[in-house]
Amino acid sequence: MIKIMSLKIGVIGAGGMLQYHGAGFLQAGAEVAAVADMNLAAAEAAAAQWGGGKAFASVEEMLEKGDIDAVSVIVPNKFHAPLAIQCLDAGKHVFCEKPPALNASEVELMIAAAEKSGKRLMFNFNNRARPESQAMMGYVRDGSVGTINSAQAQWVRRTGIPGFGGWFTTKELSGGGPVIDLLHMIDLALYFMGYPEPAHMLAQTFDDFITNKDFKGPWGIPDRADGVTDVEAAAHGFVTFKTGQVLSLRNSWAEMIERETVSVVFQGTKAGGKVERLFNVDGFDETAVDTCELYVQEQGQSVDRTIKTLPCEDMGRIASAANFVQAVEGTAEPLNSPHEALVLMKIIDGLYQSAETGAPVSF
Repeated sequence: MIKIMSLKIGVIGAGGMLQYHGAGFLQAGAEVAAVADMNLAAAEAAAAQWGGGKAFASVEEMLEKGDIDAVSVIVPNKFHAPLAIQCLDAGKHVFCEKPPALNASEVELMIAAAEKSGKRLMFNFNNRARPESQAMMGYVRDGSVGTINSAQAQWVRRTGIPGFGGWFTTKELSGGGPVIDLLHMIDLALYFMGYPEPAHMLAQTFDDFITNKDFKGPWGIPDRADGVTDVEAAAHGFVTFKTGQVLSLRNSWAEMIERETVSVVFQGTKAGGKVERLFNVDGFDETAVDTCELYVQEQGQSVDRTIKTLPCEDMGRIASAANFVQAVEGTAEPLNSPHEALVLMKIIDGLYQSAETGAPVSF
């Protein structure tokens, strides 16, 4: 009998998201064979935790000596594109944290590197992997929803600034604030809509409260007194598509709202739908309640169908990482594609450009 060798994955970054990537890789039968982090002690601790792989203080050393097939990139946004390209050029498959990069131009370079190497490039759009999202996608795919004409995407927080002066709030390192950080619902709406080609984007950003520590969230990174805080606190926007579909969006870290809400609501020609997560306390997953509903007309009556799914406190992060392994091994279809990442980043670029110029932006 031929023994099938498990995929060996090297991880760049020993931070908090490794708990999900690592769990997903192991669940899919892969091996966390190496961890690279500038803090070697952190790399050693993480490697020991996830199976006793090798620890490295540099990416170059891991690529040279790590004996790996693929790489997971878990670092600040600025380094997503250069590290992904470096790993693809070294002949490794790449699973990159969101956002794909700082902008669409960087994603184009990543795609070129993936095509040249012949390796798979995927991104952690984990909300697609949530049970609610996959259940709803089943109704979209089987035609129950019809054509989705319009959708509303929101990830809004009342007190959710992830620290002051760190990389999250430094545009040069992050690319922006909640629009690029909380892009998941924009992506999920596009996923349900069939990822249509955008036509126009209009947006406005707001920086109220962005330096007010009363609005700091319960997660993130420590404040840096000598750091920079130059990103938006909230944004509202509208996207039209060449298909005639439309999308409105709300993203915020700090805004005067009732509570944190994460949702996609859509209106189709046969049915409408909603995937929603409501937080009783901002930022604490264990306080959240997930719902998935379908809205139809039956026998002259308005009927709301509640779709029951298994609970998933981690918002699909583990399943998303597992899907990367399965996609590389050919046992499952990938949950996302580089082309979709490029379209998403072009939309985000357009939203920021519109907010800066005060005018609509054409795709």
